[in-house]
Amino acid sequence: MDVLVKVPVREQDAKERAANFQEVCLGYNQEEAMKEASRCINCKNAQCVKGCPVAIDIPGFIEKVKEGRIEEAYQVISRASALPAVCGRVCPQESQCEGKCIRGIKGDPISIGKLERFVADWARENNIKPAGAVERKGKSVAVIGSGPAGLTCAGDLAKMGYDVTIFEALHEPGGVLVYGIPEFRLPKQDVVAKEIENVKALGVKIETNVVVGKSVTIDELLEEEGFSAVFIGSGAGLPKFMGIPGENSNGVFSANEYLTRSNLMKAFDQEANTPIMHSRKVAVVGGGNVAMDAARTALRLGAEVHIVYRRSEEELPARVEEVHHAKEEGIIFDLLTNPTEILADEKGWVTGMKCIRMELGEPDASGRRRPVEVPGSEFLMELDTVIMSLGTSPNPLISSTTEGLEINRWKCIVAQEDNGKTTKEGVYAGGDAVTGAATVILAMGAGKAAAKGIDEYLSGK
Repeated sequence: MDVLVKVPVREQDAKERAANFQEVCLGYNQEEAMKEASRCINCKNAQCVKGCPVAIDIPGFIEKVKEGRIEEAYQVISRASALPAVCGRVCPQESQCEGKCIRGIKGDPISIGKLERFVADWARENNIKPAGAVERKGKSVAVIGSGPAGLTCAGDLAKMGYDVTIFEALHEPGGVLVYGIPEFRLPKQDVVAKEIENVKALGVKIETNVVVGKSVTIDELLEEEGFSAVFIGSGAGLPKFMGIPGENSNGVFSANEYLTRSNLMKAFDQEANTPIMHSRKVAVVGGGNVAMDAARTALRLGAEVHIVYRRSEEELPARVEEVHHAKEEGIIFDLLTNPTEILADEKGWVTGMKCIRMELGEPDASGRRRPVEVPGSEFLMELDTVIMSLGTSPNPLISSTTEGLEINRWKCIVAQEDNGKTTKEGVYAGGDAVTGAATVILAMGAGKAAAKGIDEYLSGK
């Protein structure tokens, strides 16, 4: 065995998976996982842990895998993470734990994410549950939103002994895990639902169809419903658009709407009574992970799909793995291209999109080279569907119905990074509601920090 080369991970064939919604990556079996774990040199000053937003004891769990003690490996992970089967699939490990792996200096980094996934899947298949609280605190905490931030905060607080109730606006818990990430990347019943059951097994209650700000306010939760503290993990579900002519035409979607119809409402299933465009040719505007998810979903629904992005491939914000999978499946990348107008027929249905070629100029405030238009390079793309994937911002409903809760100019809730404390007494926040759209694992890290902050607040520390 070459210790410098990672054990390859089995995947569905690209042509086959482009026509179905089954999971692309098939993961490790136990033999492969133990073989990959044996590559870990068990650093004393483990840099991988410093790269993990929820601070999993990565060398600790990998050592257990190496020895074949998978249940113990799961308990090591679950002390820090409420959603290991999710994180093992969707975390950007290449820029976090694996990006700091010492083994990666002279070879391939350890496949930490794939090992975490294996352990979590093994635990699920063997009905292993995370350890709960030893004693109860006798105090109640309300958590708004059942996405990664809310589930993590709720799980950690339950382990500390608090009575926790999650209030979810949609009819199913899971937040972005169920409405935003496609089935072929994150199976809903086999993975997400089971992870949520593990959180509930800790004693967490979940109430769905509760829109905080309409059904009940934060002030009412604190003053009338008996909660001692509130955590806001409501995410950032308000989509952004370009503001170009024709954007209100029929056949223009936000990526949020398109993915929600498919993922949460099962529009990909012919038995489902959920309308969705079965398009011939689709342009997805944007270059992040959500853009890749929307593009790969449209492809599986039978369309020719183009990613339209105004910078070059080097600047694509999506994970390298997601771009690689999209290309393998036949997604066409129109880079250094920017839409200027969407065209429609007399009935208002999309027929095409005017675009202009771009080139990269000097770096902007983000450090990336600013795209500038190339004069005279306009052209027309004929298509029947446009999906805008330009990011999202928090819905202002909660902040506008809560006295004393400060927001910034991007409508994000202002909260301290280390403990999630907001400007309102007893109210904490974290995840996309505070930062704007970011990753699952960063939201989990914020939920974890807020749980610690809430415990210190309620304990009088």
